[in-house]
Amino acid sequence: MKMEHSVIRHGRYAFMALLALLVSATSAQAAERVSVEDAKRIAEEAYIYGYPLVTMEMTRRVMTNVPKVEATRGPMGHLVRIRSYPSAEYKDVTAPNADTLYTTAWIDVKEEPWILSLPDVQDRYYLFPMLDGWTDVFEVPGTRTTGTGAQVYAITGPGWEGALPEGVVEYKSPTSMVWFIGRIYCTGTPEDYAAVHEIQDEISLVPLSAYGKPFTAPPGKVDPNVDMKTPVREQVNALDTAAYFTLLASLMKDNPPAEGDASIIAKMAKLGIVPGKPFAFGKLNPNVQTALKDVPKDSLVKIMGHFKESGKNINGWTFTTNTGLYGTDYLQRAVITAIGLGANRPQDAVYPTSELDLEGKPYTGESKYVMHFEKGQLPPVNGFWSLTMYNDDYFFVDNPLDRYTLSARNDLKKNADGSVDLYLQHDNPGSERESNWLPAPKGRFIPMLRLYWPSEGAPSILDGTWEIPVIKKVQ
Repeated sequence: MKMEHSVIRHGRYAFMALLALLVSATSAQAAERVSVEDAKRIAEEAYIYGYPLVTMEMTRRVMTNVPKVEATRGPMGHLVRIRSYPSAEYKDVTAPNADTLYTTAWIDVKEEPWILSLPDVQDRYYLFPMLDGWTDVFEVPGTRTTGTGAQVYAITGPGWEGALPEGVVEYKSPTSMVWFIGRIYCTGTPEDYAAVHEIQDEISLVPLSAYGKPFTAPPGKVDPNVDMKTPVREQVNALDTAAYFTLLASLMKDNPPAEGDASIIAKMAKLGIVPGKPFAFGKLNPNVQTALKDVPKDSLVKIMGHFKESGKNINGWTFTTNTGLYGTDYLQRAVITAIGLGANRPQDAVYPTSELDLEGKPYTGESKYVMHFEKGQLPPVNGFWSLTMYNDDYFFVDNPLDRYTLSARNDLKKNADGSVDLYLQHDNPGSERESNWLPAPKGRFIPMLRLYWPSEGAPSILDGTWEIPVIKKVQ
């Protein structure tokens, strides 16, 4: 195992060193020779390629720019333990979750590894995906992959070599930037909240140098220049060409491209966009500079235009099973970054969403709808499933029951033939149906189905052997 890791390390660095020599030798001359048309095409490809890394960095800045843990934010190296489901007043992040409690953290593994210790969760479903700077989920300890017993991991950086304490498993991050997005299933009762809080409190995160010793994470340093009000996506989209590629080039020094990215990196060098080196936009041909000014706007149109091609549409539900690991599918990676940053691998979660009914009209609380599951055809999962109600801005809907989801934990009533009907409407359908009622707003609404650890054998949403029922309007 040690030898295998060493080969991987040296192979990656040999690739990066060779690539650096190649791009350094050609970038200056190529930038002068490239045509306006080629420059525009390369720049748009580069923008799409780098969108995840730039977005991750801007997200990291905002989420960690606090002196101590505050709600959903915490300094670098601090665990943020979210203690309850969001309420209908919560507006920080769209499409909030009311099934799991999150434990998150941002770390930098450039200087040394960090040790993540996970306790025994007593057969409870959980997952702790780890994202690199390019949004790939490079490891996913949890119930599906590693079981529910106690576990200890060292997250090491792309250039680290050394010895680890006995019993510590190495997870090598391809980048210095790492984001943990841990999720622990919770029923939402006071008793279960308390049980999950105990689990959260037993999770620890320390640098290798402090492992086995008393450790208190230092307070964060607040940068007053970080915009803490404007949504991250708007901040990224507002960067002009020079600022965007300057940031991208600097980030690629500690968050190196993968070997499969050699082709796009060589193209970028023709414009002087080289990992770890300043991007001299002002030294480009004036005609090229003019042509590149609209690259952010035009590239974003391409990214969002890919949304319709990014997944499937079945019975009015749109979803994708191409998330978490992207290879060289840069456009898919970019659109998932734009609409669902932090997405899991499909083996861990799939999120079908329905914005329009089969007639192409928005769902509205002025009508009544039924989602019918034949006997034995509730969503096939090994983890859990839930149907969540959002308003047209993807936030929870205030209602008399404080109910934002329906799932197996609602003790759903079955019909005489064993089938199950779920009622999506604004008005209470009556005591006989209330257990199966998902309250909707008076206006437009959007339902989302979550399938955590979907079944991998038939029936399964992953291979199309199970299809989501259509939501039918009651006439």
